[in-house]
Amino acid sequence: MKLSTKGRYGLRAMVDLAVHSETGPVSIQSIANRQDISVSYLEQLVGKMRRAGLVTSVRGATGGYRLAKSPSEISVGDVLRALEGTLDAVDCPGNLEVSTCKASQKCVTKYVWKKINESISQAVDTIMIEQLVQESKKVNGL
Repeated sequence: MKLSTKGRYGLRAMVDLAVHSETGPVSIQSIANRQDISVSYLEQLVGKMRRAGLVTSVRGATGGYRLAKSPSEISVGDVLRALEGTLDAVDCPGNLEVSTCKASQKCVTKYVWKKINESISQAVDTIMIEQLVQESKKVNGL
């Protein structure tokens, strides 16, 4: 599985938002400047995360964005799925409840693909944004 820039930049933006929204809403422009991401691309990513219920917008002169939940309640998996869709490394029709694969009854490799997909999900679902915020503060001396 290879994540696109949507997932990579979106996760960086979420961590930045979590770090800087402790004092109020954060503007797209400020995140874009700190993370070196184009404003228009970042607007698209934040829009997807807003529709997924991960961020909320605040209107007005001092408006911007903030997390919709506590950073301890948002997993890396939540962010990546909102931006990338499925995180499966392998799309194996043999692992569907109603298999469309003719070889699924005798195929043993479907267990490998299922295990890989489960491992990826388990990894990203157990890393919370709060953990990345703490790590960011350490590496940036905040």
